[in-house]
Amino acid sequence: MAILSDKVLFICIVQKTVQKQQGLCQKSEVRGKRMATLMGPDEIEQLAPSGYYIALRIGFAFPMEEVNAFPPEWVQHYTAQRFMLFDPIVRWAYSNVGICRWSEIPLDDPKRIIAQAKTFGLRYGVTVSVFDGNVDAQRSFASFTRADREYTDLEVKLLKALLVRRHNETAPPTNLTRAELEALGMVKDGKRLKEIAFELSVSEGAVKQRLKNAKLKLGAKTGTQAAALANQYGLI
Repeated sequence: MAILSDKVLFICIVQKTVQKQQGLCQKSEVRGKRMATLMGPDEIEQLAPSGYYIALRIGFAFPMEEVNAFPPEWVQHYTAQRFMLFDPIVRWAYSNVGICRWSEIPLDDPKRIIAQAKTFGLRYGVTVSVFDGNVDAQRSFASFTRADREYTDLEVKLLKALLVRRHNETAPPTNLTRAELEALGMVKDGKRLKEIAFELSVSEGAVKQRLKNAKLKLGAKTGTQAAALANQYGLI
């Protein structure tokens, strides 16, 4: 019985230790997400003093929103050499989800792009890629760099939380009605209020209300802006 009690006691101690560790991990994750919500350009620059690049909601060819804060000299060299076609970092970002330090990229680099980036001060980097899991899935990815050292695990988690937040913030609304999208499509085509009302066989007041609802849902100030946003999202 004493041996059995010792085993039970040991199991209880192990379970409590595991629960405590899980609790600490959850608290750390929550704290990281909260910190990510407070991050602006200044905070990102502190974590990526050598520059960074963020592409949000990439469609067929272009992202819905893009920030290129890499050194101008590197951007010019990268563009002139057409590195994007061979860049192992971009290839990894388009075919993976998660986090990868540049020193751990498991792909060939025949143009020695990563090595050349180091000569422009981009000595250490990390790339984050996120992807929606639905039918109309879109991808966002970002790269952050510094010249002094590798990124710590905590910094990497913080940067991932930042990208996930921005990816979610730029997600298309799902509550637009068919009638609202129909009106926005006509605005995109350059039709005036009277024309839209005539074609839909409704009053001008009804069209105004549909556009007003659409603007609220899209966070737009004008009908033209709402139509442009809906078009960017691929809704019309």
